[in-house]
Order: sequence, then structure tokens, then C-alpha cells
Amino acid sequence: MPLLSHLGASTIFLILALSLPLHQAKVEEGLGGPSQGPSSLDGANVSTLCQETSECQEGVILPVWLPQNPSVGDKVARAIVYFVAMIYMFLGMSIIADRFMASIEVITSQEKEITVKKANGETSTTTIRIWNETVSNLTLMALGSSAPEIMLSIIEIVGHGFQAGEMGPSTIVGSAAFNMFVIIAVCVHVVPDGETRRIKHLRVFFVTAAWSIFAYIWLYLILACFSPGEVEVWEGLLTFLFFPICVVQAWLADRRLLFYKYVQKKYRADKARGLIIETEGDTALPKLEVELDSTQANGMVEAGKNGDEEARRDMARTLRDLRQKHPEKDMEQLIEMANYHVLVQQQKSRAFYRIQATRMMIGAGNILKKHAADQARKALSLPEVRPEDDNSLTRVTFEPALYQCFENCGAVVLTVERRGGDVARTAVRVDFRTEDGTANAGSDYEYAEGTLLFKPGEIQREIRVGIIDDDIFEEDEYFRVHLSNVRAAWAEPGAEPPPKACLGPAATATVTIFDDDHAGIFTFEGASVRVSESVGAVRVRVLRTSGARGRVALPYCTIEGTAKAGEDYEEAEGKVEFLNDEITKFIEIKIIDDEEYEKNKNFHLELGPPELLEMGLRHGDSNENHPTEGQEGAAIAKMGCPSLGEHPKLEVVIEESYEFKSTVDKLIKKTNLALVVGSSSWREQFVSAVTVSAGDEDEDETGEERLPSCFDYIMHFLTVFWKVLFAFVPPTEYWGGWACFLVSIALIGVLTALTGDLASHFGCTVGLKDSVTAVVFVALGTSVPDTFASRAAAIQDQYADASIGNVTGSNAVNVFLGLGVAWTIAAGYWASQGQRFVVVPGTLAFSVTLFTIFALLSIAVLLYRRRATIGGELGGPRTPKILTALLFFCFWLLYILLAALEAYCHVQGF
Repeated sequence: MPLLSHLGASTIFLILALSLPLHQAKVEEGLGGPSQGPSSLDGANVSTLCQETSECQEGVILPVWLPQNPSVGDKVARAIVYFVAMIYMFLGMSIIADRFMASIEVITSQEKEITVKKANGETSTTTIRIWNETVSNLTLMALGSSAPEIMLSIIEIVGHGFQAGEMGPSTIVGSAAFNMFVIIAVCVHVVPDGETRRIKHLRVFFVTAAWSIFAYIWLYLILACFSPGEVEVWEGLLTFLFFPICVVQAWLADRRLLFYKYVQKKYRADKARGLIIETEGDTALPKLEVELDSTQANGMVEAGKNGDEEARRDMARTLRDLRQKHPEKDMEQLIEMANYHVLVQQQKSRAFYRIQATRMMIGAGNILKKHAADQARKALSLPEVRPEDDNSLTRVTFEPALYQCFENCGAVVLTVERRGGDVARTAVRVDFRTEDGTANAGSDYEYAEGTLLFKPGEIQREIRVGIIDDDIFEEDEYFRVHLSNVRAAWAEPGAEPPPKACLGPAATATVTIFDDDHAGIFTFEGASVRVSESVGAVRVRVLRTSGARGRVALPYCTIEGTAKAGEDYEEAEGKVEFLNDEITKFIEIKIIDDEEYEKNKNFHLELGPPELLEMGLRHGDSNENHPTEGQEGAAIAKMGCPSLGEHPKLEVVIEESYEFKSTVDKLIKKTNLALVVGSSSWREQFVSAVTVSAGDEDEDETGEERLPSCFDYIMHFLTVFWKVLFAFVPPTEYWGGWACFLVSIALIGVLTALTGDLASHFGCTVGLKDSVTAVVFVALGTSVPDTFASRAAAIQDQYADASIGNVTGSNAVNVFLGLGVAWTIAAGYWASQGQRFVVVPGTLAFSVTLFTIFALLSIAVLLYRRRATIGGELGGPRTPKILTALLFFCFWLLYILLAALEAYCHVQGF
């Protein structure tokens, strides 16, 4: 990206300039002898402040490359080796930090269920995170982000005999400067034109920003005011204790406890999402604001529920829009795209963005797209697998179970089948008998009873029941036929156990007798029918009962209800024609699928008065007994005209598609991002370590995984050693993430020690002081992953907290842990020896002062950008956005330039 390209070019130019021979100023007076404890230039035991060190010092792990004074060619070769090794170590630190941050994400994402009791006595169960977001950001998240800087400071102190060094403190201050100036400049610039990102938790930001400034002011007070040139035990210990004090105060601000409850806090309606969202620190908001107090907490719960419903509707609209935009894609692809959309919109922690940036950088792929693809495959649930039937069991059943006939048909034939068992070797017997329903044996049908025999090889038998005809108008009637007492036997008896047999699911058949003396009564099957909007078309059955004589036309039309013609269904009007002896017809109405999440709209289908078009023959009659024209009127009067029945009007209720709703429900469930970044087994880790995935950050709307690019393959082969090595780290699922946490931080310590040695040897080889090497190279190398993480957060997140809100907290934690722990250990050690722990202000105090001034200006600029003319800390109109990014970038260039010039005594320091 352009800003990082300029950054690299400017850095190289600066290093080349500083590598030239510089006129060195001398310091006339030393800093004390051994009896006064270790003396140092910011901890280094030298006699001059501005003279370049002629010999390289032993590292914590790496020895000095001998001989000490090689030729120019050898120096260039050594510098290249050190530089390449240092870059490779930075890659290794990024990858193990990725595992470290994954463990932190798993630890801080742990959830528990709580029961909430409302004022009316009702209870509801909800899931909350165990870790408070603010506490996790300032403790584990900040530790994960700043672990290399913190470990470098501690290891340098312990590894060099508890003497202060330049590399650790300068790296901490240099990293803070890079975070505050370069990372924020990048975040301001990358937000799309016209969009803004505001800090949501403004109170917490004020607290952490104040502590980050205070931390460096406190450093200056220690180095130059309280005990110049010395750090006492109480100073180191108090520096460390400021860390838990900072965390507690930020937590109090987040929870609105103590005096923070009096800080103005408002809620406003978000038009885009339909949610009640929290805003802070604003004095003039739109009229949509709703002031809430503690008594309205229950209302916020309801607002949350409404927000969930709105989120579901948003997801439904997203699926619908994706289907319209990509009609060629199947459902799995559409679900993958929608799931990716959900994951992108979901609020994420800084740890997640750090992990995502690292994995995309090293060719491990976009973890969101991978997870979206996996979830899409799971969302399309497999068809239900039912256990196989026992093939050794013979089942006897009617096929079919429903029969219809006219009363003058003479007889109705029912089919009985046997299924399963050894058909060729078994004989089966089953009893049957008829049973009255509305039809009576003797007057409407002939009573039948008996036994059916299935011989070996036979699978079907028939039961014939006689139907009695009369000339009396009757309603449709029915009777039943039951099967019972099924038994099976081998055709050839043997020593085998007898075969098993039972009745099947259709052991009873129903026979309906239609009257053939009437033109019929026309009706729907019921008063209403419910259909899914995805059905395409609904086929409504129209029944003709109590007669089926003649040709009858039946008008119908649709009537709007809450469902509107043209929007929810296609209007239908016409006639359906029943022929002679025809008893069923269907009316088809097309349903428009607009893919709403929850839908409950209705319209009506109404039948008009039936029209007798032609009097037909009775079923079974011939032309000889067809009534003449003179007789027709009397016959119609006798048999009755067609009429409407009990349900002439049908309500059609259109509901959402069950499959569509189920898919939306699965997608809308907030994904625990620990499942996305974590790992469950060593096998999974090793497979991921040797797999190349696309890491292209230029996302398209589809969210589909792309093929790896050439850059992805190059980065994979460069980092495959580290990825395979760190695959041995315990998976994040073990011990709730703590096993991975402990092993990872130990490995970070080892890599940090090696990196510090390489950086020191590189600086010594090219003629740079440790303070300059730390500010330019080490701080840059340890902060690049954070840069890409903040960039992704600025683009994807709705708020600015994850991109810049955590920068201030991380800067404060660097000082309180990195220097507080290291200086407490060293000061305690020298105090036990009866000596002082000497830390000369020099370059460190100058860097701290310079950073503090620029940091105050930066925070003032960010707060000014919250005004209505720009609208937020990040983004905004193009011109202010570019100017802000350039200003912050210039702050960083001025910082490293002035710090370097002071280190070589071209600028007067302390």
C-alpha cells in the first residue's frame, strides 16, 4: 500500500544517512565506578555518550561474529546476513504471536449462561462472555499485541547481568510512536471515501489515552526528576502497579461505576440497522435520540430482541439480493456468501484482526472465507437417514389405503400386498372383514369377511366387496375394510424357526361411495390452507361430493387480503370444468417468493355458483335409458342442481419458507470467533501448516475462496518452517486455551532474545546505536502485523475501537509491564547487592518527551475530527482524510529523525 511504501523508502534513506561518518561530541565526565553500581548510557557501560561503539557486545544468546573489525566487504556481507536473519525472525515471531493471540481469543471468548429476571417476574436465559471486553483488551489482548516488546525489555535486563540496555526501552517507545502515528495514519486513510468510523466506548478511550500519556510522562519523571540517572525499587514497583490500576479504572468507566455514572450517555436509533445503539461524549445528536435511565433497562432488553429480529430480516434480504445478483449459483454457494457477509459484519476483537492479518500475510488464507465455506456445507443439512427395514419380516398391507367408487359400479376391488420376507419359500394368511362407517352393510354395500392366502411367490391378492345401487339421493358414504391375524409358514417345513409376519402401516382401507343421482356439491377441503412462499405455485383441490352427474362449470376468483396481487401472488380468475363422473379438480395459483424471513400474509380464493352445462349419464347408464328432453326437467328436479358446499371460500396463508428460515436462523447465530481462529487437534494444525490458501485481501462480494496467488506460494515456502515448527504447540482447545498460551509465550521469549541479539549485531555492524536500531528496525518489525490488523479493522468494523481504540491501551501496557517488570527486577537485584540501578536519561528521556508532545497533538486531532464537519476519528471526506494521514506520518518521521539526531548529539538532549 502507498503509505507503507513511503515508510520503507523513508526508513532506508534515514539509515543510509545515519550510517555516514558523523562528527561525535565527547562527554567529559563518566558516570561512576563499580562501587556505585553499573553505569550505563541508558544502561550501557560506556564512557562517552556520542562516540560510536568500536566493538560489538555479546548477545543474550548469540555470540559476537569474529573477527571484530572485518573488511568493508565482510561488513556488508555480515550486515546482509544479520538483516535477512532479523526479518526471518520477525516472520517467526508473527506466526507464534498468531498462535498466542488465538489462545487469547479462545480464553477471552469463553461464555456462560445466566438467568435474567424481569420486573414482571418472567425469567429468560441468555449467554454472556465471562471476560469483560475492556479488561480483556487491556490485559491479555494488549499482552498478546505487545509481547515481543515486553519480552525484549525483560530478557535484555536479565540477560545482561541486570544492567539496563538501550534496545528494550527504545523499542517500547519506538513501537508506541509507530502505533500512535503510523497505524492511526493508515487507519484514517484506508476507510472508504465518505465513510467514517467513530470510537464507541469513548469513556474507555479517554481513560486509556490518559494513561498512555501519563505512562511516558511518568518515565520522564523517573529518569529526570525523582531520581535522575537512577531507578529505585519503589519507582519500578509503582510503574508495574499502574497496570492493574489502569485496568480497574477502565473497567469502572466501562461499567459506569462511581463517578462515571454521571457522565452523559445517550442512546439513539440507528436507521440502517433499526437498533438502539449507545453513543457517548456528544452534545448534539439528531431528534432520534431517546434518553434512557436505569429504570428503562428492561426496555433495552426488548430493544435487543427487536434488534435480533431486524438482523434476521437483514440476513433474509441479503440472501434474496445475492440470489437475484447471482442466479447461476446454487444454494450452498449462496449460503457461503451470506455467511461470509455475516462474519464480516460481526464485531471482532483486536486479537482476531491480528490473527487474520498474519495468516493472510503468510499464505494461510482468509480464515473468514474458510469458515464461511465450512458453515455453508453444514447449513445444507443432509437428508434424514432412516434405519433399514428388517427384510426378514413379512408385512401385509393395503395398497392403496383409500378407494372411491360410484354406487352403481357393482363392486369395488381392494388390493392387498405383502412386502419383505422370503417370498419364494413362505406362505402367508391374513383375515379381513368389512366395518360400517356412514355406509351400512346390506343397504349400501355387501358385508364381506374371510381369509386371504398368499402362496409362495405371490405378492398381491384382491378383496372384492359388492356395492348396492339405489335411486335415492344420498350424501357420499364410506365403510372400512380391516386386516387382522396375519401368520406365515414355510412352504416346506424344516428345522428353521418359523418366519415372522406382521401387519403393515396400512392395515385398514377406507372405501368412499359417491352418489350418482346428483350433479354434486362443490367445496374446498377446508377453510384455510398454509403454503410456503417458496412453493412456486399452490394447487388447491376442489371436491365434488354427493353426486358427480353432468358437466358443471365452477367460477372462481382470488380476493386480496394482507397479501397483495402482483407482490405476493398472481391474481387468478376463471372457471374450472368438471366432466361427467369427475369428482376432483385443481386450481393453480402462482406464489411470488420474495424471501422474507417471517411472513404471514393471506388472500382468499372464492368459488362462484356452479353452472350445469350438460346433464350426463349416470355412471354405468347407456344411451337407451338416458332421459329425454321432456324428462330432463323432472330428472333434474328429482336429482337436484349443483350447489356449493361447506367451504366455498378458502383462505390461503403465505408463510416464509421453512428451509429459508432455517438457513437464516443458522446464519444469524453469532459465531464465536474462537471457533474460527482456534484449533481442536494437532492433526488440524499440521494440515493447516502445509496447506497454501489464498491470502488476497481484496475481497469480492461473493466471499468465495480463491486460488492461491504467486505471492501466497512464496510466503508459504518462506514461512513453512515456522508454521510446521509451531504446529507442535498445543491446540487451543486444550485446557481452555491456557496450554497454547503458556507454550506460545515461552517461544516468543526465545525468538525475542534471538531477534534482539540479531538487531544489536546488525546495528553494530552498520554503525548504528542500539537506540536507533530499536526505534527504526525492531519497533517497525514488531509492529507490522498490528498495522495490517488495524487496517483490516478500520475497513471492516463499524466502530474505531478495534483499530485505534486499543492503540492507546497497548502503549500504556508496554511501559507498565515492559519497563515496570524489568526495572523492578533489576532495581531489586541491585538493592539486594547494596548498589544502585543506574539508567542515564539521555536518549530515552528525549525520546519519551518527543513522543509525549506528538501524542498529545495526535489525540487532539482525533478529538477534533469527531466534529460534525468530519464525523469521526477515521475516514471522512477525502481531503481531511489525506491531510490527517500525512500529518500523523510526518509526526513519526520527525520523531525518528530527531531521536536519531539526538542519539548522535546533533540535537541537544537531556
